Amino acid sequence: MKKYFKIALLVVVAAVFIGTFVFLYKKSQPKVTVYEVVSPETTDLAKTTVVTGKVEPRDEILIKPQISGIIDEVYKEAGQSIHKGEVIAKVKVIPELGSLNSAESRVRLAQINAKQAEVNFSRVKKMFDDKLISKEEYEKSDVSAKQAREELSTAKDNLEIVKEGITKNSASFSSTLIRSTIDGLILDVPVKAGNSVIMSNTFNDGTTIATVANMNDLIFRGKIDETEVGRIREGMPVKLTIGALQNLSFEANLEYISPKGVEENGANQFEIKAAIKIPNNVKIRSGYSANAEIVLDNAKKALTIPESTVEFKGDSTFVYILKKSDPVQTFERKRVIVGMSDGIKIAVKSGLTAKDKVRGAEKKDKQ
Repeated sequence: MKKYFKIALLVVVAAVFIGTFVFLYKKSQPKVTVYEVVSPETTDLAKTTVVTGKVEPRDEILIKPQISGIIDEVYKEAGQSIHKGEVIAKVKVIPELGSLNSAESRVRLAQINAKQAEVNFSRVKKMFDDKLISKEEYEKSDVSAKQAREELSTAKDNLEIVKEGITKNSASFSSTLIRSTIDGLILDVPVKAGNSVIMSNTFNDGTTIATVANMNDLIFRGKIDETEVGRIREGMPVKLTIGALQNLSFEANLEYISPKGVEENGANQFEIKAAIKIPNNVKIRSGYSANAEIVLDNAKKALTIPESTVEFKGDSTFVYILKKSDPVQTFERKRVIVGMSDGIKIAVKSGLTAKDKVRGAEKKDKQ
C-alpha cells in the first residue's frame, strides 16, 4: 500500500513539474503581433470647419415714436406682414402743463392782435375809399391784418399740437400715428395700449413700438476661431443646416469677415456673415440656430490612407509597408510626403503607390 502511495505522489510531483516547465516555456516565447493591413485609396478629400450661429434678417428696423405720450391703440401684432406707411399704433399726447399754458397764452395774444389789426384795417380802408390816404398806406394795413390773421391761425395750430399732437390740416402726416418705414414682417410689438412711450432724443433712444424686418433677405451670423479665419475669404460657398428644419440644407455665400477679433473663453473669435438662399416653399423664422460648414481646403483624386497609419517624427512622416505576411508579417519603414488631411484620411503626395499595403492597427486576436 505504501508502495502505491509513493508512486502516486511521484506522478503528481512530476505532473506539476512538467506543467510548470511548459507554462514557463510558453511565457518565455516572444509574442507574435499581427496588424491590420490597409490599401491606399484614390478619393477626394475636403477639410471643413463648422461654425455655429443664428439665422436673422439682414436689417431689423426699430419703429420709434416721434412724440411722447401714451399708447391709445395697437393695430398690428407680431407675425403679420406690413407695408411701408401702414399704421402700427396710435399715441395719445399728454400735454406738458408749461407748454400748454404758453400755447394758450399765445392764442389769446394773437386774438387780441388780430382783432386790433382788423379794426385798424377797417379805418384805413374807409379812408382809402374816401381818397384821404395813399394806396401804399392801404396796402401796408392790409398786409398787417393778414399777418395778424396768420399768426392767430398758427397759434391755434400750435395749441392743437400741444394738446392732441395733431392738427386738422395735417392729419395725414400726424406724428401720433406710428407707421412702418419698410415693407416686411412684424417680428415684435413690445408695447400695449396704455403703455407710456417717449420719443428718441440726445439722451434717450426712445421707446420701440415695433420691430420690422424683410424676411426675404436673411443672413447667417456666427463666429470662427482665429486658427481658421486666415483660411477663409469673402465669396466662399457655405453649406447651412438649421436645427429646427431637419433633413434640409441651404446654400449660402460668405460675404463678411470681421477685421477684429473678440476674446471669448480664452480664444479669439471673428464674426462672419453669409447671405442665405431660401427656397420659396420654406419658411424660416428669425433666431433659428444653425451650423455653417465651410470647406477650408480640398484635394481631388488624391492617394489617401488613414491618418492613424502615419508616423509623425519631427518634420518627417513615415509609414510601414508590408513586405511579406508568411510565416509572420514583415514591414519596412518608409518615408513619405503627405498633404492635407480631413481628420480621418490623409493624402500622400509621394513615397507610396496604390499597390502598396500599409500597416494599420494591431489585431486583437493572437495568431
